[in-house]
Amino acid sequence: MRHHSQIRNHPGVPTPAKGEVHSVLPGRDWETLKRLFPYLWEYKWRVLAALLFMIGAKVANVGVPMLLKKLVDTLNTVSSTSNVTQLASTAPLNNDPNKTHTVFGFIGDTLQSGLHDAFVLVPAALLIAYALLRLSVSAFTELRELVFAKATQGAARRIALETFNHLHGMSLRFHLERQTGGMTRDIERGVKGIESLISYSLYSIIPTLIEVTLVLGVMAVQYDVWFAVITVLALAFYIYFTVVVTEWRTQFRREANEYDSAAHTRAVDSLLNYETVKYFGNETFEADRYDKSLVRLRDVRLKAQRSLSLLNTGQQFIIATALVAILWRATLGVVEHRLSLGDLVMINAFMIQLYIPLNFLGMVYREIKQSLTDLDKMFALLDKNQEIADASSAVVLALTKEPRVSFEGVNFGYESNRQILKNINFTIPSGKTVAVVGPSGSGKSTLARLMFRFYDIQSGAIKVNDQDIRGLTQASLRRAIGIVPQDTVLFNDTVYYNIAYGRPTASKAEVEEAAKAARIHDFIVSTPKGYETMVGERGLKLSGGEKQRVAIARTLLKSPQILIFDEATSALDSANERAIQAELQTAAQNKTTLVIAHRLSTVVDAHEILVMDAGEIVERGAHHELLQQNGRYAVMWAMQQSAEVTQLE
Repeated sequence: MRHHSQIRNHPGVPTPAKGEVHSVLPGRDWETLKRLFPYLWEYKWRVLAALLFMIGAKVANVGVPMLLKKLVDTLNTVSSTSNVTQLASTAPLNNDPNKTHTVFGFIGDTLQSGLHDAFVLVPAALLIAYALLRLSVSAFTELRELVFAKATQGAARRIALETFNHLHGMSLRFHLERQTGGMTRDIERGVKGIESLISYSLYSIIPTLIEVTLVLGVMAVQYDVWFAVITVLALAFYIYFTVVVTEWRTQFRREANEYDSAAHTRAVDSLLNYETVKYFGNETFEADRYDKSLVRLRDVRLKAQRSLSLLNTGQQFIIATALVAILWRATLGVVEHRLSLGDLVMINAFMIQLYIPLNFLGMVYREIKQSLTDLDKMFALLDKNQEIADASSAVVLALTKEPRVSFEGVNFGYESNRQILKNINFTIPSGKTVAVVGPSGSGKSTLARLMFRFYDIQSGAIKVNDQDIRGLTQASLRRAIGIVPQDTVLFNDTVYYNIAYGRPTASKAEVEEAAKAARIHDFIVSTPKGYETMVGERGLKLSGGEKQRVAIARTLLKSPQILIFDEATSALDSANERAIQAELQTAAQNKTTLVIAHRLSTVVDAHEILVMDAGEIVERGAHHELLQQNGRYAVMWAMQQSAEVTQLE
């Protein structure tokens, strides 16, 4: 047996202790199978039909050697009888040559004619039956795969979709702590693992068990029991050897899997940050880092290959020993006239038919183990606790007019030992605009993340129309909020797709209207492909200002009742900023709006301005009120005005 790709596993499977022998399928693997079973049982009629076709294929397969025995014995009998007749036709009769020729010539001709008919009819019928059995094996096998294909693909699709939805339901903290490249690799392996597991178990293991049972039954009943005993002992020793060595090899497959994921993650991360690599001229550095992962992967794959060669050699030795023992015993039976030539042929054919699936048993076992561990890894993603989940009593947010948003005594920290917001209290009245300003790191953008409920606060409450957002469904809450983020990330698709993402059901006219409001329509139509222009990975084909205007356009298209502008114009030049600022003010009319800004000139018309520093609100009031207080806001205003004058000069 030769197989060179069985080295993948995942780091979640513990390494067997020295000298420890695991069962063929440990408890964790059985749990994985139990979780997979309901997905397949949705197609129970297909499962049952596939099992029936599989049994039919194996019964036909076992019948082939038995028919072959009959064919050989028939031909052997015909040959022997033909020889006797030929001798009889030439034997003398009373020393009368004429009588001898007349009598035995007639008898010989008659026998030869009958034997010729028998020779033609009997073997021809057996040959046709042999061909039909062979055809039945293929037909039943193809029917089994055809019937069960929908169950396999349906289960794989459903589990992959559940995992995808579950990951979208995880908190922002989870995604910030995970490496996306490795996680997508886990999902890819899990989906393939489902197909491999079903394929190898239903198409290899179960059929082999059925065939072994049938063959052992025939041998034990039709011949002496030692044929079955030798076969059973060989199977038991083969399985034991395969399991022990394969469990030992698990460590190499697991390490290879880890290094494979690490190399993939490193490559993806480097390519996603292509511009940064170029900025610092670190192509060689990135190549060296990637090569180190590849070297580790190569080394562990070589170890896996050496252990695979050891496994192959041991398996071949066991199979060869069993074959020699069985065929020697069958040959002795023929010599001693206890067995016919047909029996020898049938036993040899049985052994060949068992040898082929047995030869692949080690590979199949490793594939099943690998598939189980890959599937378990994907199930582990499904088992990840959703830090932010809808309460069982959560209700849908229903808004009939502009809502009121309030922060009441909010305390929050991304880590337990580092508090970001400290007793934050403010209200955004219905249809009004509240702005938050302050130095970087003061906690301004955290307010937006908490409103979307990407995180849950430690104490206090965030309310929409006096309803705590923890008692609302996340989907309904997020439908009511639109945001233009400071760091705009676009999908690697067309400009049209990225704008329409704000409301996928919008018409083309509505998409273009939103683009015009964001002052990007003219730029789009000036490009060769217009709205079908591809923006590239994360929108890197567009400038920072163009990306931000696309983000503004898709938020305007969404037309939510609550708006959040998080440094919405930070990437724009002064002329475009003033033009778009007017559009944003128009869009914010009669909407409850939170503006997070660094440039104070963009928030002078806000209903209330909050000045934050180190997670606390240190000043609040309208623009003119804050200037009169001559506090931090007044100092920031003076500094920015002075900087703008300097730029003009």
